[in-house]
Amino acid sequence: MPRLGFGAFLAPHHPIGEHPMLQFRRDLDLVEHLDRLGYDEFWCGEHHSSGWEMIASPEMFLAAAGERTKRIKLATGVVSLPYHHPFHVAQRMVQLDHMTGGRAIFGSGPGALASDAHTLGIDPMLLRDRQDEAIGVIRRLFHGERVTYRSEWFNLNDAALQLLPLQEEMPFAVASQISPSGMTLAGKHGIGIISIGSLSNEGLNALPTQWGFAEAAAAKHQTVVSRKNWRVLLSWHIAETRERARTEARDGLLRHHNEYITGTLQRPGAKPFTDPDEAVDKSAFGQGAVATIGTPDDLIARIKEVLAISGGFGTVVGFVHDWANPENTFRSWDMVARYVVPEINGYLSGLRKSREFVASNREYFDRAREAVMAKISENATAAEALKVTKSQMLAASSSNVPEFGKRQD
Repeated sequence: MPRLGFGAFLAPHHPIGEHPMLQFRRDLDLVEHLDRLGYDEFWCGEHHSSGWEMIASPEMFLAAAGERTKRIKLATGVVSLPYHHPFHVAQRMVQLDHMTGGRAIFGSGPGALASDAHTLGIDPMLLRDRQDEAIGVIRRLFHGERVTYRSEWFNLNDAALQLLPLQEEMPFAVASQISPSGMTLAGKHGIGIISIGSLSNEGLNALPTQWGFAEAAAAKHQTVVSRKNWRVLLSWHIAETRERARTEARDGLLRHHNEYITGTLQRPGAKPFTDPDEAVDKSAFGQGAVATIGTPDDLIARIKEVLAISGGFGTVVGFVHDWANPENTFRSWDMVARYVVPEINGYLSGLRKSREFVASNREYFDRAREAVMAKISENATAAEALKVTKSQMLAASSSNVPEFGKRQD
């Protein structure tokens, strides 16, 4: 079975009466923690309004993260392309790729917050077409072309990058929700996808249909899309028991939903929860629940379920939210790395098979015990000494410790 990648996506959050500088530093601490734990990717996006969205420049944040990490890929999740001149975006991504030693992933979107587009005076009806247009230009620049281009919102005159990406092919990905536009765009350009609509029940059930949009667009434009470049976003909080996970996540989940999803974004159909228990029950345990609040085994089951529903993808990306306090959040990610990742990817199967073989085939190893006992029997003093010092703890460290009460012929 192909290895499933694991990543993290920094969710909308804001300091609760805390200095923003400290929140930025805590987020950087988290990236460093994820790098030590062996996670594959870290994503953060661009936002300019709402009070919960603190990172205005993901490239700046990821450059700082690059100095504190060694191997984790650093992804813009996402740069809102209609807000920028494409040449500037290309320049910043190339610089990020060099500064991080070739660890940059270029994720783009049309802009998630209507309030951001309003701030910049951009008609929301133009956003997706402009993202498409910008991706085409940026890819040409990344390939070393000198580009002259005329558009209603930007121009280029003999434009060429002084530096190309450090990676031979910097990974591209576009955000996809429930509408077909993100998947269709990925298929058109033959690039990756990060499905953020899977945070809802409707989006989760739509995953098979969504992938069909990508494949249809790829066939139309004679490109290729691969499931290994498909990332699916899930939400979880993990602890040793379901009860502990509930206790740790309940108050933050209530606040995130009531104050952000319902109170700030006023998402259609979203209703405030009445108390923390209702928040947990409906988010993680009710019909149509898509979050996982529980044990590593619960998350393992959920990931396998989503893999089956979708038909397969390359990377599962967890939503990093403020449901739990920083200490418990860090511990949740630690438990996923320790117990969920190896189970999903089969890292323990060889060890289990080895243990089972040794435990189930004792007749193969009796000869080794006989050999040890034969040598002990040759020396009466040694035999008497071992009878006195024999211990079950000694037996635990060696499979060929002889049975002292058994006569050797």
